[in-house]
Amino acid sequence: MPETMQDIMNPGAASHDDRFPHAPSDWTADDAERSASDEGLTMTDDHWEVIRSLQAYFEGDAHPNTRVLHDALDEHFHSRGGLKYLYEIFPGGPVAQGCRLAGLKPPAGAVDSSFGSVK
Repeated sequence: MPETMQDIMNPGAASHDDRFPHAPSDWTADDAERSASDEGLTMTDDHWEVIRSLQAYFEGDAHPNTRVLHDALDEHFHSRGGLKYLYEIFPGGPVAQGCRLAGLKPPAGAVDSSFGSVK
């Protein structure tokens, strides 16, 4: 297995999961699975797609705006129902709950349960 620059710079770090290239260094998919299970979620491909999207977005912008994230996710999942669909698969909110499962700190406003409620 070839060494990556990450391995050389941080030899004690856990091996990187190629499915999640933008994941925080201390995050694992197994941790996300356990957290999701604790929150009553069964992870699907769409859940993982949101997690990958959030991780990539946060890598490019460490302090993203909640509204911008909502809009980007709404557009990306438009063909599946947009935010309404995302709130069905992430009842705790696609940004707030998605960030928690992705190992990210949710942006300000994302954890307010009244923000962006879709019913």
